[in-house]
Amino acid sequence: MNGSIQVYYGNGRGKSTAALGLGIRAAGVGKQVIMVQFLKKKHSDTLEFLKKLEPELQIFRFEKAACGYSDLSPEERQEQMQNIRNALGYSRKVLDTGQCDLLILDEIFGLVDYGIITIKELMDLIAVKRDSVDLILTGRHLPEEVREVADCVYEICKEKEQCPEILEPGVTD
Repeated sequence: MNGSIQVYYGNGRGKSTAALGLGIRAAGVGKQVIMVQFLKKKHSDTLEFLKKLEPELQIFRFEKAACGYSDLSPEERQEQMQNIRNALGYSRKVLDTGQCDLLILDEIFGLVDYGIITIKELMDLIAVKRDSVDLILTGRHLPEEVREVADCVYEICKEKEQCPEILEPGVTD
């Protein structure tokens, strides 16, 4: 059976959470899951909590900044480029070798939005995916080229906002 390509995109919150939920479900039935997160800050309490799910579900953040990419100065962004390139190289290796059953590339579309990678580089990365691997991609803006190759596309948008945050104000991940 061929692995699928699933996409979660949009301006609403919950794309990473939806992808992670599928990762937890897959790990729960014995699948090996790897999540590579881009454009996130180096550390979070949630990330520490999720380490309890290793080795079935592993989450990697290659970036070393204490804040998110959008909060970095131009100089700090330049420093992060090598870390992001390392994460992309690792992701390519995972897809090419079939190192896991499910690979989640969280906020990968943001790399295109920021001009860190081109659409062609993203499509080249997707192209190395082995048939046995399921792939989940997330981000705000879905490139049309990815829409065309995806098996499932989910748009996450905010329809109504009248409930308080579940997490304390200022706690984001």
